[in-house]
Amino acid sequence: MRLFLKNNLVVWKVLLMCKVFEALKWASSYLKDHNREEYAAELLLRHTLQVSRSEMLIKFREDMEDEQFESFQKLVYLHAQGQPVQYIIGQEDFYGRAFTVNKEVLIPRPETEELVQSALARIDRLFGKNAALKLVDVGTGSGAIAVTMKLENPSLQVVATDLYEVSLSVAKQNAKKLGAEDIEFIQGDLLQPLMEQGRSIDIVLSNPPYIPEGDIQTMSDIVTEFEPHRALFAGEDGLVLYKRLCEELPLVVKEKAIIGFEVGAGQSKAVAKLLETAFPQAKVEVQYDINGKDRMVFAEVGF
Repeated sequence: MRLFLKNNLVVWKVLLMCKVFEALKWASSYLKDHNREEYAAELLLRHTLQVSRSEMLIKFREDMEDEQFESFQKLVYLHAQGQPVQYIIGQEDFYGRAFTVNKEVLIPRPETEELVQSALARIDRLFGKNAALKLVDVGTGSGAIAVTMKLENPSLQVVATDLYEVSLSVAKQNAKKLGAEDIEFIQGDLLQPLMEQGRSIDIVLSNPPYIPEGDIQTMSDIVTEFEPHRALFAGEDGLVLYKRLCEELPLVVKEKAIIGFEVGAGQSKAVAKLLETAFPQAKVEVQYDINGKDRMVFAEVGF
């Protein structure tokens, strides 16, 4: 391979067939030079070759076809320009499963896995295993929370709501692909569809938009330029949807219920106060994630 400069852009021309490890080395270096995570190179290479990590390592010293390398190149350039790897390859792992994602949904984050894990533990502790409970995932997006909760605890009756049909279509696709087809998907604004139908719910989980609009200036362009703003930002203080949810929750939850929110770091006290106001007798707890940030707020109602 030779390196050329053209209009101040780095362009690689493949004159001879390269090895898999050479392609990975080039991509890692290129992404590092463009202030992107080097590890993304491996994800893009595995996607191009359609192999697992172990299979990629086995092929490390094999020749890479020119067409394959050119395809890989294009993906690396896209990520260098800011496009998230998950949107490029069309998926993201969540709780050990590959969820389809695109520009209509937020990319699932590891912090949300902790919300799911904690919710599952609380259900077992407070209701017991295999209890027939009704759960709603409010603002489901990709369906990561709803699908995972159903697959990890099949006895749950899961409803997933979202304001946008384009997002629900992604969630439905994930439910079908991963074997959670009996989830009920409802288009609507927060808990409004359940209120209109007079439904009562045992568990409410939500990872709503919570970023203050002013924070956009300091955020990575990978997030602000590509992920849907409707799934990220929530007014001046980021608390708009929590306030609305806490107004609606008393109208839908049963006498005994679990409510779990993911929150932005530093928002937990304010969200906890909202839940305490809505449910004065509830046990409200702030939970910290693996990185020591206040990322979850739970309310145990009626226990």
